Amino acid sequence: MTQEQFIDLVRTEQEPLRRFLLALCSGDQALADDIAQDALVRAYVSSSSFLGRSKFKTWLFRIAYNCYIDNFRKKTPVRVDSDSYEAQSLPSGDSADSRFRYQQLYQALDRIPEKEKAAIVLFYFEDKSIKDIATILDMPSGTVKYHLSVGRNHLKDYLSV
Repeated sequence: MTQEQFIDLVRTEQEPLRRFLLALCSGDQALADDIAQDALVRAYVSSSSFLGRSKFKTWLFRIAYNCYIDNFRKKTPVRVDSDSYEAQSLPSGDSADSRFRYQQLYQALDRIPEKEKAAIVLFYFEDKSIKDIATILDMPSGTVKYHLSVGRNHLKDYLSV
């Protein structure tokens, strides 16, 4: 894969990748951007190993998810009181209300296990298929369905409080 081909492929996947990481990072835009940058660097360095067995997007999201997991293995994440920071919304908006639109969802996502969170974000935010999610998260399709089901129930409980 040439540098130009890589740049063209990344250009189309950059926003979905940032959105995915932003949701995984519970709205922490700086952390999501750092992990995205790390993922893109790793993908570029490994681009010669991309054989096209899966979609480029699936391959890139797998690298990004691994970077996200690696980030939390290195250190214990510092929990920030969610009421004391301004959560970033997925789409950009001008009003104060739009900046806080997803704060309750981010708080609920932050309370569920990582595998459930990743499955939900990929399925609902990024419209990934069960098969693609299974590839990205490196688990069987049945396990993805389980995490989606349990994660939905957890979110329902947390959002109804």
